[in-house]
Amino acid sequence: MIYQSPTIQVELLEDNIAKLCFNAPGSVNKFDRETLASLDAALDSIKQNASIQALVLTSAKSTFIVGADITEFLGLFKQDDATLLTWVEQANAVFNKLEDLPFPTISAINGFALGGGCETILATDFRVADTNARIGLPETKLGLIPGFGGTVRLPRVIGADNALEWITTGKEQRPDDALQVGAIDAVVEPENLLAAALQMLKDALAEKLDWQARRKRKQSPLALPKLEAMMSFTTAKGMVYAVAGKHYPAPMAAVSVVEQAATLDRAGALKVENLAFIKLAKTEVATALIGIFLNDQFVKGKAKKAGKLAKDVNSAAVLGAGIMGGGIAYQSASKGTPIVMKDIAQPALELGLNEAAKILATQVARGRSTPEKMAKVLNNITPSLDYAAIKHSDIVVEAVVEHPKVKATVLAEVEDYVAEDAIIASNTSTISINLLAKSLKKPERFCGMHFFNPVHKMPLVEIIRGEHSSEETIASVVAYASKMGKTPIVVNDCPGFFVNRVLFPYFAGFNGLLADGADFAAVDKVMEKQFGWPMGPAYLLDVVGLDTGHHAQAVMAEGFPDRMGKNGTDAIDIMFENKRLGQKNSKGFYAYSVDRRGKPKKDIDATSYQLLGAAFGELKAFEADDIIARCMIPMIIETVRCLEEGIIASPAEGDMGLVYGLGFPPFRGGVFRYIDTMGVANFVALADKYAHLGGLYQVTDAMRELAANNGSYYQA
Repeated sequence: MIYQSPTIQVELLEDNIAKLCFNAPGSVNKFDRETLASLDAALDSIKQNASIQALVLTSAKSTFIVGADITEFLGLFKQDDATLLTWVEQANAVFNKLEDLPFPTISAINGFALGGGCETILATDFRVADTNARIGLPETKLGLIPGFGGTVRLPRVIGADNALEWITTGKEQRPDDALQVGAIDAVVEPENLLAAALQMLKDALAEKLDWQARRKRKQSPLALPKLEAMMSFTTAKGMVYAVAGKHYPAPMAAVSVVEQAATLDRAGALKVENLAFIKLAKTEVATALIGIFLNDQFVKGKAKKAGKLAKDVNSAAVLGAGIMGGGIAYQSASKGTPIVMKDIAQPALELGLNEAAKILATQVARGRSTPEKMAKVLNNITPSLDYAAIKHSDIVVEAVVEHPKVKATVLAEVEDYVAEDAIIASNTSTISINLLAKSLKKPERFCGMHFFNPVHKMPLVEIIRGEHSSEETIASVVAYASKMGKTPIVVNDCPGFFVNRVLFPYFAGFNGLLADGADFAAVDKVMEKQFGWPMGPAYLLDVVGLDTGHHAQAVMAEGFPDRMGKNGTDAIDIMFENKRLGQKNSKGFYAYSVDRRGKPKKDIDATSYQLLGAAFGELKAFEADDIIARCMIPMIIETVRCLEEGIIASPAEGDMGLVYGLGFPPFRGGVFRYIDTMGVANFVALADKYAHLGGLYQVTDAMRELAANNGSYYQA
């Protein structure tokens, strides 16, 4: 053994080829500071061993290196610029040491080589991957750029245009695609990986492959004619800005770094990357996006723990077909759990099956699936008009019309047909789980399972714990949601649960603005372009449906009359009473037509302005900051109330619920990250300026106390 540490082992193979194996404790290899230090020491040992003539990098895990240890990032990035720059430079010196070894090197890539893992393989002369490999630089998804030489080496290996696409999108690349652009040199079956890598090294030693020429290309300025470079980078900037916009600076920074470094050697190019990396590391966007990643890991970790308590769900049923039922059926069937779709009407069953078939057909048309896979998924869905079909189901999800009496009747019927230990869940967006549980003889096996529409696109599922729901029931439904490919968060029962409870104060703020004369289209523009929501409140209400919004608003007013009770008619009432239901009947705040691609297209509609003008008078202009404050303060305070009341268990789960359930702008990280970034005291002071607007604008005593103590929701 040439070198050994808890994360890396180096041994000498035949033909004087050394094998460096990444083998960290745990299930995956990742670049934490310990592994980086071990790699540095391992390379020193290799350099000092005169008998070594070549080096192969391997992994003892099912993946090569999944990337940097992101749990270290937020603490690391709080250090001052000089300290952070020193760390980045020292890290890069390790990768340079690997690249500068006096003999040929190769990476044998199995599974994921992402981020720092990808930058490791770029530092070797050759790369061979197995058929399961996935390679990429996802740093821009965290608000960063690669920091270990990725922006320097990748363009010199695969060309500037290809490299910019890889880096700015952050997408994982399949081995065949990576081979096509020259990022890797061969793709082999997993069992042949090491042998193929060793053979390539032997060919290099026999001078059949010119490893020195490859290395020189990576260490030299980018071979790109001046005019071609100008056109390439100008085009890239336009395309990247169109996708990333002003709120996500990392992709544009990546283009600028590659452009600035194009005429420089390795040392100069790395300096450009290092400085850009530490600048981005200090941004609020990076803090927010890294926070989302860590929160996602936290929520998934909780779901994994729940799996240990869960009962196996090998078969499922959904009651109520149609769009929602079809979406749930598709999601379950596509992830391998057969499902019965039960309804009382044949047309509803056909609608549900058509919904599933439509989703699958789109995937086939886009090359994401095959007709064979489509058939397999559809065969996993059994339509039925008879309750007898659900008697062997491990879980039954009720998804009938959003009406308490109808749901109660269906739930009571279901209990007579399913096994004693079958779990029953209700897909409801507002109706109390404790109320619905009264219909059941065994309420301990019942909970809420709130899917978001469209089911196949929205990642969140709210699992609502009733007062009688057993731990096994909750754990089993969490595990089933995870198996369906969803992110589950567990919340306690209250009107609107979590997501809708915090959404309707936002709509109330919007209603208040309109009552004071604001232009709904102007509000939408500010909330989309400046705050970053995918849809402004008027557009979102049109998509949700004004009838749905009107009903849910009434539920919230009844549940929280002190804050959400209404005086008089608001904009939602006006639209609903005038049968302007949004996209579902082509008129709401906006008018809707169908564009050439068959998608809804919204247009300004004079009738909306006439109706609102008759109720609220002439339009008035509002400052953007005023619009944002009046819409967001109620949502933010209500989210905090949910944490204080134990409706949600942690800021992490609250923020993931908002990002995944409502599309809260990821670059802001969620409500709790947003407050921490602003400063709790600053938020309290802002809210106090609007306190005269009513109960939804009153901060809680606990918030005031946190502000007075200079506290935060996320602990450093």
